[in-house]
Amino acid sequence: MVTSSVPRLVVAAPSSGSGKTTVATGLMAAFAARGLAVSPHKVGPDYIDPGYHALATGRVGRNLDAYLCGPELVAPLFLHGARGCDIAVVEGVMGLYDGAAGQGELASTAQVAKLLRAPVVLVVDASSQSRSVAALVHGFVSWDPQVRIGGVILNKVASDRHEALLREALESVGVPVLGALRRAAAVETPSRHLGLVPVAERGAQAVEAVAAMAAQVLAGCDLEGLAALARGAGALPGAAWDAAEAVAGAGAGAGAGAETGAGAVAGAGAVAGITGRPGDDRPARPAEGPAPTVAVAGGAAFTFSYAEHTELLTAAGADVVTFDPLRDERLPAGTAGLVVGGGFPEVYAAELSANEGLRKEVAALAESGAPVAAECAGLLYLCRELDGRPMCGVLDATARMTGRLTLGYREAVAVGDSVLAAAGTRTRGHEFHRTVVEPGAGAVPAWGVLAPVKRVEGFVERGVHASYLHTHWASSPGAARRFVERCRTS
Repeated sequence: MVTSSVPRLVVAAPSSGSGKTTVATGLMAAFAARGLAVSPHKVGPDYIDPGYHALATGRVGRNLDAYLCGPELVAPLFLHGARGCDIAVVEGVMGLYDGAAGQGELASTAQVAKLLRAPVVLVVDASSQSRSVAALVHGFVSWDPQVRIGGVILNKVASDRHEALLREALESVGVPVLGALRRAAAVETPSRHLGLVPVAERGAQAVEAVAAMAAQVLAGCDLEGLAALARGAGALPGAAWDAAEAVAGAGAGAGAGAETGAGAVAGAGAVAGITGRPGDDRPARPAEGPAPTVAVAGGAAFTFSYAEHTELLTAAGADVVTFDPLRDERLPAGTAGLVVGGGFPEVYAAELSANEGLRKEVAALAESGAPVAAECAGLLYLCRELDGRPMCGVLDATARMTGRLTLGYREAVAVGDSVLAAAGTRTRGHEFHRTVVEPGAGAVPAWGVLAPVKRVEGFVERGVHASYLHTHWASSPGAARRFVERCRTS
């Protein structure tokens, strides 16, 4: 059996806002400054923190999501990202034991730590407490004996006296204190309506913030003790995920593990009020001829994407070219397909609208029937307008900002055939936005959302698949294969 012994640890906390990102990013940067190749990871669907991780390590930040990808893919995806690395740091999500609502430990940091056989470092916001910290840590240590909490880092410590009281209290718990960090304005990262401001928008300020995080960790943490804890992680059995193998083993229709057939289609019809059509999940034929060019939107307005998507498109035979809708006035030469992921088009609505030449090219590409896949921000960009500003006009729909946050995991089924999925394909996705889209008459939805509330969502027309749902193609590599095959034939 293949096994890996890459040193690794998980940075978790009792709750959000405790300082996980500061400690995890600072730790990554501190290890990297010592000449180690550091593999950065983030639990859950977060797109922003991995950008800071990448800045700290010089490697792509990767997500580990047991809901979107399934628990069985967590370790293989981790091993894929950690290839050739000396140490791996995994930043948790929310509180240590918080996961998908109503589904126990699923998608929690605790579950990922167990799947990775990795020790946990608990970051505790110690402000406004002293002896009580022992009760808090004791509760987290004893809640699940299968989760190994190997150390505590105290954050927002007020003074030397405060630190001494905290350390004394924790002696009775038996968990070593591996760091104590003072309050520091330099490490604070600005936030807005969807969380932290992404690295791509901050430039030199982001570099300075990460440097400050590293300096704080170096000054306040036992780096040798943390490295020793990481080296104590157990051997991890199994092979690393491989994009080429995933694509080769997937059909061009539903993708690996997807549910298709009459039962699934009937489920879609029950949600959508539409009679589902039989899905085409026949495996694709081997690719022949030159690689089709797939343009992938990037830049400050479209920063939300999983690295595995590009890897899967490439493995499926595409020549992937990144472009910036804020700066580039034309699509890449020879574009046969377009992928527009998530991000913040509402922040850049004026600039996106002003780039009329590119908007017209996107509209012409979609009108030709070429495959276009858009998620969340990409959906907004394809609408007729966003907050009153003209967008690409690919979809007969308008979009606008609201004060209401839509957030959470979703279960869904494809209502009909599209460039990404055969009718009846089951998927899991994640929604995270403060906008609404108002469709015109006759819109055909992309998904029938099954849980937590039944409804229809998204758009499918010509070669366009546009939706609010963020999905992870590692769990359905057939989506990439299907998309590239349509690029060859459209």
